[in-house]
Amino acid sequence: MDARTHETRLRIERIRDALTAAGAQAVLVPSADPHLSEYLPGRWQGREWLSGFTGSVGSLVVTQDKAALFADSRYWAQAEAQLAGSGIQLEKMNSGASTIYIDWIAAELKTGDTLAVDGQVLGLSLANALRAGLARKGVKLRTDADLLADAWDDRPGLPTEAVYEHLPPQAAVARADKLARVRAAMAATGASHHLVSTVDDVAWLLNLRGADVECNPVFIAHLLLDATGGRLFIADGKVPSDVVGRLAADGIQLAPYAQAAAALAALPTDATLLVDPRRITLGLREAVPAGVKVIEQINPSTLLKSRKSAAEAVFIREAMAEDGAAMCEFYAEFEASLARGERWSELDIDTRLSACRSRRKDFVGLSFSTIAGWMANGALPHYRATPESFAHIAGNGLLLIDSGGQYLGGTTDITRVWPIGAVSAEQKRDYTLVLKGTIALSRTRFPRGTLSPMLDAIARAPLWEHGLDYGHGTGHGVGYFLNVHEGPQSISKAIPDATMAMEPGMITSIEPGLYRPGLWGVRIENLVLNVAIATPENNAFGEMLAFETLTLCPIATSCIDLSLMRADEIAWLNDYHATVRERLQPLVSGAALAWLLAGTEPIRA
Repeated sequence: MDARTHETRLRIERIRDALTAAGAQAVLVPSADPHLSEYLPGRWQGREWLSGFTGSVGSLVVTQDKAALFADSRYWAQAEAQLAGSGIQLEKMNSGASTIYIDWIAAELKTGDTLAVDGQVLGLSLANALRAGLARKGVKLRTDADLLADAWDDRPGLPTEAVYEHLPPQAAVARADKLARVRAAMAATGASHHLVSTVDDVAWLLNLRGADVECNPVFIAHLLLDATGGRLFIADGKVPSDVVGRLAADGIQLAPYAQAAAALAALPTDATLLVDPRRITLGLREAVPAGVKVIEQINPSTLLKSRKSAAEAVFIREAMAEDGAAMCEFYAEFEASLARGERWSELDIDTRLSACRSRRKDFVGLSFSTIAGWMANGALPHYRATPESFAHIAGNGLLLIDSGGQYLGGTTDITRVWPIGAVSAEQKRDYTLVLKGTIALSRTRFPRGTLSPMLDAIARAPLWEHGLDYGHGTGHGVGYFLNVHEGPQSISKAIPDATMAMEPGMITSIEPGLYRPGLWGVRIENLVLNVAIATPENNAFGEMLAFETLTLCPIATSCIDLSLMRADEIAWLNDYHATVRERLQPLVSGAALAWLLAGTEPIRA
């Protein structure tokens, strides 16, 4: 047993001791913080600390004699490796939104037993599902105890990084205007108050950014708005004095982070509070007095920030061009180095690609940890090389690189697969089918208001035709110098709801994939912008939208099996490469320019 696994077993025993002390028979440790963030500050990475599993999504359940980690297919291989020898069993879920662990808990516990979960990090929607699922078995839910507080001696404190303003010209919409739009939405529902807890909503609404979460320019805070002002609940000392003054000019006062629940408890009984049940924790919801009317619907800011303005789109296109230029510089260096016989590892790719991005205009940082997966590692959708475990690029095969940057004018996310040496016919077939899926969805036109999950099958159809599929979604929303994953739209197998309607200005990824466990993986990803278009019928059947492809980087053509490509698909790819060449040529020179020109040569069947 290695030291890490041994430590995991010790930590599980400590949480069992805390269970006994609390009089509970099981504990649920979700991947969540008080803001229900996807990526967590160190203080709330309890699931990772307890289990050793480093994936961004997953839930851990510990009873007195069992421990189980629930993860979806993106993480199965990773989880199996990281849990080996820990005594924690992997329970495979069909999707990250699955709650099969509720049924597992109900089956493991007896009538009268208690499940403990920290209500301060338990989403309201999940809490309702837990209560309903456990009630059928007569299992009690306890949410007033944080068992990690007793078991985790060296638990990190709150982040202390300073907050800063996102300024014009990139901050193209003023804070006062955003606040006015949200208050108008509040008024339309009859709400006198509105609590915003999701950190990207808070950052967007106040034109502030931070560094409390790796790769996401956000900060830990809650915001309580009323008809004329608001309070930002944030740790002392994080907001510079000049920013405090400008916030005050827009009616926003600062309050200690820990006082958010008390402020809710102090709401007058004639208040009407707007909350998003998917974006508020049970702990905060239970702080609201019984006499206060509560309206549950999506945060207005979530909808507003998903629809980028025309002025923001200008900066996004500039950021995409800077990012594409960085990619050209990197790939030119990479291929020339390999040709000289120099040795590269997956870690080298991360380091040197990040260095290329760091030299580009308005670059702030990475938008997520770079995924550089050689061959079998590319079959792990959320793989990340570490100093303890990585591969060297050697021999023949496919290299998958999924990476992105944060720029003052936008957030990027791009995946490319590159042939190294000779590529087999099977690899070319997989690559081409994925590319056909990317092209199919990129070319799609659809009525405004189409629910985004309805588009998912378009990208899968070329794979389905051959009996193939992939386990992750096809596309996620992307923020504006914010989180690389945002809602409400999701091109996936998710059950649609009205908030997922596609609207002009939304930025979404298109990233079908195909993974051969233990062999190789393929994923080809671009970001696209929803744009309104005219039609031959002059939109007589309603406004139509199309995708403008934003990402600018050549797609490897030497991997393509041209016998599988139609003429119209080849035409789309040639048109895309012509655009890439035109947009990036002024930004690169020397070897990077030569690489760009070679990579954007038109292909012919």
